[in-house]
Amino acid sequence: MTALIPQNIPLSLYIHMPWCVRKCPYCDFNSHAVPDGKLSLDLEQQYLQALVEDFKTQIEFAQGREIHSVFIGGGTPSLISAQGYQWLFSQLKALLPFELDCEITLEANPGTVEHDPFAGYLAAGINRLSIGVQSFNTEHLKKLGRIHSNDDAVFAIRNAREAGFQRVNVDLMHGLPEQTLEQALYDLKLAVENGATHISWYQLTIEPNTVFFRTQPVLPVDDVLEEIQEQGEQYLKEQGFINYEVSAWRKEQPSTHNLNYWQFGDYLAIGAGAHGKVTQTDGVYRFQKTRLPKDYLAKVPAEHLQFKRIEDVEMPFEFMMNALRLNEGVNAQLYSERTGLNLVDLNERISPLKQRHLMVNDAARLSCTAQGHIFLNSVLEVFL
Repeated sequence: MTALIPQNIPLSLYIHMPWCVRKCPYCDFNSHAVPDGKLSLDLEQQYLQALVEDFKTQIEFAQGREIHSVFIGGGTPSLISAQGYQWLFSQLKALLPFELDCEITLEANPGTVEHDPFAGYLAAGINRLSIGVQSFNTEHLKKLGRIHSNDDAVFAIRNAREAGFQRVNVDLMHGLPEQTLEQALYDLKLAVENGATHISWYQLTIEPNTVFFRTQPVLPVDDVLEEIQEQGEQYLKEQGFINYEVSAWRKEQPSTHNLNYWQFGDYLAIGAGAHGKVTQTDGVYRFQKTRLPKDYLAKVPAEHLQFKRIEDVEMPFEFMMNALRLNEGVNAQLYSERTGLNLVDLNERISPLKQRHLMVNDAARLSCTAQGHIFLNSVLEVFL
């Protein structure tokens, strides 16, 4: 491995807010229901202060870099007040500057946006929203355990745009229990017609350690799933959306934060259960934080960190798992710049993929063909 230059790699920040009103049966994220569905002001203040202390321990990883983008995920980050975010950003920026026009995304659920008007979050410095709609169908929302209604979802998107948000992502799932093709397409139609500028559209998967894994709901058969995928993609293209990543569609600019993930950039991470990745001159490291909120609040920040170097043998898969999700892939030289390894060493794995028309035959880029994206998991197995 050659010496890496961290200063040439963008540095983002992930902030995890671990609470939600109610745990959804399909969710395997680090989220925990709050009593009475409302976060107390005292707990909010304790957690925000803990985030700042956590951030202080990671400044050394920046190595002179400013924060490139911020993503606030959860849980339900819109349970935190706009005033709380305004205070948090002022504290973080005093410790490490944010780049000019830094993208700051807040995940929001339609059932919790009454905490503060969207205009309050915009004024606090948040400039992109990701609204977790999942479906506009009342019966599907009930099965998914969502607390919002169809009307709540429509209102949230419209309200966000009226409040001044120019960039609004809508999260939608398809392949829901007993969902028909018509219902799946109608979900997309409502997202588009009500002002979504970016849509994250992905198939429901049943994950271990979830209620759905234990109960095994009836999902659409493969023929229906294929029709949903094919006709849904066609509809989004007709509406002017560009599919730039496996499940990401945009009418506006791509998500800066997610692009940094997919291009194997760096990201600090604060909050209970948050995962980060940082490049040092001697290698690339991943880390994660104490998972349970009560433990996170009880420990000093130095005790949160679980740090592990990505070994050279793991690096090809780690890099390709992200980069090949992008429809256009990445510049080939990015591999050596961000891993410290020589791309030539992967020729024996890449050449057969090109011969089978699963990867594009272009020495300057690392990307899958349309066929390669269909069989992406098989492509990635080559790099294990």
